[in-house]
Amino acid sequence: MHARKESVGVTAGHPGQGPRPVDAYELDTGDGLAIVVWTYGATLVEVRVPDRHGRQENVVLRHARLRDYEDRRGNPYLGATVGRFCRNIAYGKFTLDGRSYQLDLNDRRHHIHGGAYGFDRVVWDAELTRTADALTLRLRYLSPDGDQGYPGALAAETSYRVEAGGRLTFEHRATTSASTIVGFTNHAYWNLGGSGDGGVIDDHRLRLNATHMLPFDDEFLPVAGPAPVHGTEYDFTTARRLGRTRIDNFFTLSDPAWAAEMSDPTSGRRMRVVTDQPGIGLYSADRYARSRAGLCLETGAWPDAANRPEFPSARLDPDGVYTSRTTHHFTVD
Repeated sequence: MHARKESVGVTAGHPGQGPRPVDAYELDTGDGLAIVVWTYGATLVEVRVPDRHGRQENVVLRHARLRDYEDRRGNPYLGATVGRFCRNIAYGKFTLDGRSYQLDLNDRRHHIHGGAYGFDRVVWDAELTRTADALTLRLRYLSPDGDQGYPGALAAETSYRVEAGGRLTFEHRATTSASTIVGFTNHAYWNLGGSGDGGVIDDHRLRLNATHMLPFDDEFLPVAGPAPVHGTEYDFTTARRLGRTRIDNFFTLSDPAWAAEMSDPTSGRRMRVVTDQPGIGLYSADRYARSRAGLCLETGAWPDAANRPEFPSARLDPDGVYTSRTTHHFTVD
């Protein structure tokens, strides 16, 4: 196993954080799995895994330049760590202990993915650790009280861990100085055929450990509790080809044993996702400039959980610790 660090450049800066140097870290297991992470947005930039012929390719969408990641108009959170809260909060409002909070409105009338200057738009501090069987990159960021409207100073941590045998794990952790809401996710777009060849995901096969999903309105807000997927185009309880199914939905997971399995019959690559989170959002990138170039799998909290007492709670208090763990295991058929 080996790792290396190199400079990417310096951010332009914005109201939430001034200009900062950005570093790239490469973590290579030496047995086929290698990743590249940038400190800007704690972003997963590359995941290189072999196909059935041993050819190693990057299987996540990426930009070539730092300025492309900084351009919100052309960057749909590629590979970023999203927070403080992933997905949306209706009208950017929620109430805790009788006090109302107004968050940044960055998605029409609503708040999404942490706001205009969320975790994806800041440079994190990084520390690399090594053991005999793994490499881990820990990234930390202190979000001040009132950041994007959220209460409490939040000490956030995201870790990327690679292990022999094709295992990549994301771990999120946070503590707060005041009661708040928290729900991180990773926003990588996966294309197991190799993201650099311009191919689409239509021939990928997908299976989800989800018999229910949340119905959304036309602004992607949940309108009710979980509804069965049986009989709908979103039934992936058995593995099937994605085809042209347009997906921007949130699925509630049946149990914590596993979340998703995706495979590409051409390359032979297969990815199994295991998480301790209560749901998974899927987006087939239909509105991205490279339409359907990748499938985003966002494990995490349920959308608008802060306003839905019947949903799993996203609350974090000063005496608690928020944790989240998701592992991607790569194999070849």
